[in-house]
Amino acid sequence: MKIPGTEPGLGAIEDMIALGKNINVTLIFSLARHEQVMEAYLRGLETLVAEGGDPTKVASVASFFVSRVDTETDKRLDAIGGHDQLRGKLAIANAKLAYQNYKRVFSGPRWEALAAKGATKQRCLWASTSTKNPDYRDVLYVKELIGSETVNTMPQETIEAFQDHGRVADTLATGLDEARQLFDDLAAAGIDYDDVVETLEREGVQKFSDSFAELLDGVTAKRGELVST
Repeated sequence: MKIPGTEPGLGAIEDMIALGKNINVTLIFSLARHEQVMEAYLRGLETLVAEGGDPTKVASVASFFVSRVDTETDKRLDAIGGHDQLRGKLAIANAKLAYQNYKRVFSGPRWEALAAKGATKQRCLWASTSTKNPDYRDVLYVKELIGSETVNTMPQETIEAFQDHGRVADTLATGLDEARQLFDDLAAAGIDYDDVVETLEREGVQKFSDSFAELLDGVTAKRGELVST
């Protein structure tokens, strides 16, 4: 089951986890929202355990949409002018810091109590990992996001590219100081991180809504055809 990691979706995530459902929390862009998603997962597990449910049957991932972050940020940098050294870097920095938050949340007494009951961690999933900008390496969002307990969903061409010239190394936990500094450098350049991720979330929700409306229109049209025959 997929539930968007939006503010209205947080309650649904918690409720479904409490009912023992497996959830792909999708459409995550921001570090703050990821924190809320993980909290919803933990609260759901705690409710499940308290009501005598079996957490060993529950699995969840938190899906970060990666490349879109660079696409939006680069567009804003182009509008400002200059700052070429900051282009194509926020998506990876964002994911690396999210992974650090994941490791922090899924450790310590609160998590250990759930793990003792058989609960599993809500792993980070890197989505939208094909490179949209032809100036960037075609394996950019693969080679920099390799780490334990994570998932990377790739289109076929990206898989083939990495098989051809990618290199496997534990990269996700490296360059953390540089990742944190990048946020400061982008802010100094006039890039509002909060507005970037809020814009992406809003546009993502609209795309989902448009696709659903298109599906309903197709069903309605097909039903009309069947009725008229």
